[in-house]
Amino acid sequence: SPKLRGNIGERVLTDMISQVFPKNQFFLQHQFRSGEKVDAALKTDAGMLCIDSKFPMENFQKMLKGETETERTVATREFAHDVRKHIDAIAKKYILPDEGTMDFAMMYIPSEPVYYEIINNLDLMEYARGKMIYPVSPTSLYAHLQIILRSMEGKEFEKKSREVLKQ
Repeated sequence: SPKLRGNIGERVLTDMISQVFPKNQFFLQHQFRSGEKVDAALKTDAGMLCIDSKFPMENFQKMLKGETETERTVATREFAHDVRKHIDAIAKKYILPDEGTMDFAMMYIPSEPVYYEIINNLDLMEYARGKMIYPVSPTSLYAHLQIILRSMEGKEFEKKSREVLKQ
């Protein structure tokens, strides 16, 4: 069911972030003034980086399993519509600089095949970039998390180096 898939996606996201980031560097189910809750928010010097899990699977499966070309074409169009709705929702709910967020957010897609379908659709990727939403998969999210963590460690190292040089 969609609810079960959503819960699995959120759980995998939570586990991945928990394994990479120190507990004091992220929030889970962070609530904004609007009452909306983002699945995860990473604390960075530039602001909170919001990551929300989305799993648009129904029309993706119909795209692959449609019996006729017409069924597959309709499902492809509906899949793109589903993804755009998710992009719009994330942009509206979680890009809130006045509440300390960064000016972009990540849409975590817990399925590599669904993720590859999205990133290979140039219109969807252009739409996502225009809304400042960056789709990530389990594999690419892990790489992004490592880069962010290394950047934070580098800033801490630089700060300590300056203190040593002063002394």
